[in-house]
Parts: sequence; C-alpha cells; structure tokens
Amino acid sequence: MPRILEPGQIESLAQGAIPRVRLPQHAGPFRARAERLRQLAAPGAIGHAIGDYLKLMAVVVEAQAAAAATVDPRLPDATELGRARTHRMPPIEARGWAREPLWRVLGAELAERVAGAADIPDQARHELTQVRSLPPEWLEGQADALLSGRREDIEMAVAPFVMASLQTYWVALASRLTEEVVPPLEVPGLCPACGSLPVASVVRVDRRSQGHRYLHCGLCATEWHLVRVTCSHCQNTEGIAYHSIEGGPDAIRAESCEHCHIYRKILYQEQDAGVEPVADDLASLPLDLLMGEAGYQRGSGNPLLWQ
Repeated sequence: MPRILEPGQIESLAQGAIPRVRLPQHAGPFRARAERLRQLAAPGAIGHAIGDYLKLMAVVVEAQAAAAATVDPRLPDATELGRARTHRMPPIEARGWAREPLWRVLGAELAERVAGAADIPDQARHELTQVRSLPPEWLEGQADALLSGRREDIEMAVAPFVMASLQTYWVALASRLTEEVVPPLEVPGLCPACGSLPVASVVRVDRRSQGHRYLHCGLCATEWHLVRVTCSHCQNTEGIAYHSIEGGPDAIRAESCEHCHIYRKILYQEQDAGVEPVADDLASLPLDLLMGEAGYQRGSGNPLLWQ
C-alpha cells in the first residue's frame, strides 16, 4: 500500500532537497524588475491601462539598480546573528534593525536620478523635489510608518519614493547575507531575512528549484519556500482556490483561502519565464478588482503602489 504523507512531512522532505531561502544578488532584482515593468506597460500587455505609471516605476527601479551597486551597509555582527539564530528571528528585521542614515542618502540619490530622467511626469518631478528637501526626522517617521504598515500615517504621494529608498538599503543588506545565518521562522508567512510580508509568490523553473513555490519579500527581495496549495497568510491547506481573468495571462493567478478570505497572487514561470513578483503583481490590478468583488482581501500591498 502506498504511503500517504501529511503536509508537514511533504514540506520537510521538499526543504531538504531544494534551497530553503533564495537571497537577492546585489542589483539583480532591480534590473529584472525594471525590464519587466517596461514589458508590461507595452501596448497589448496586461499593464497597458496603467502603462504611464509602470514606466515611471521602471525609471525608479533603474535608479535603484544604479544605487545598489555602490551601497555598503553595516551588516549584523556575530552577536546579533547569534541572537537571531537562538530566537529564530530575522537577522535584519525591518522594524527592529537600527537602519543607518545611509538609507536617506540613497533616497536623495534616487530622487536626483529619477528627477533628471527625461520621460517622467511634471507632478512626479515636483514630488521628487519635495522628497529631497524633507527634514530627516520626517523621513524617519515615514520609514517607520511604511515598515510597520501604519497606513494612516503614510504620506501617499511620496510613499513609493521613500519605500524605494528602503528597498535599496534592505536589498543591499540581504544580498550580503548567507543562507546559514537566516534561520527559519516560527511564522512561515514572514520573510526569514527581514520579517516583512510577501508581495506575491512565484513557481520557479530553474534547475535548483524546479516546480517549487517561493514567497517573495517586497522589501529585501529574499524568497523562501512554501509548499504549494498552502495559504501564505494562515498556512491552511484546505479550501484553496485559484482565480484568473478570462482571457488574461495564464502566468498570473490569485490564490485564495476560504478559511481566512485572504489572497495573494501566484506567478508561474512555466507559463512565462519573465514573470517578476513585484512588477507582475502591480500590473495585474484588474485581478485585484475581481478578487475584491468576490469578497477577498489582499494579504499585503505592493511596495510600488501606495494609493
């Protein structure tokens, strides 16, 4: 008689055979994201209706890639890493890490690069000028609000640019870690590197991760394995359903849970090798409208959209 494995046993076996964590490679996530944003903004693509916004975000992400190549952040020392490992806490936890003023320097650099681009709207140029002149105390307050998810305290007009600065800083941190210093967390739905929520998940097709699903952190771009047909919010394995827009791309679906009524998008590289979690999630807003009408709520927001 064949042996039937429980979900926990399946996950244990899977994690022993594939990478548990996929850390970002320097500016790599930004380069791929910028290219994908421009593809999704093209006529006939899923994001064409908000193509101007996707193109603006592509300029921002290209500036992130340039800045990430030069940043040199302070990394956690042996004591901090040991504490994180002992307590199974993220080593660069977003709300607890003593971020350096370097992130604000990156923000000023990003604002200057994007404001100097030829093809951005005048309103965006004005907002970038505002960002460059804001007091450090106010920026730190906005950073705290964004990283803690306090939406009532977030200034929506400048939030994408502030978040872009924080992303650049945290990707630089995560890219310098190793898998060994990133412990598994008690809460599988949080990023094991920084403790942030995932923006979406992706089923990968590369040789090391063939057919396995990874959650993608919207802050530090770390990815971590989660068994498929499992709710990324409550880890329930029953009542999971998949939704798509009729006539839309097969590579993008919404994974919903009847237990908590939360959904996140799941992307399939086998259908489109170019999918990128942040970019494709942002470009597929019609799917969010469909899920909202069906009574589901998003598990977390997109770091490039604060409206």
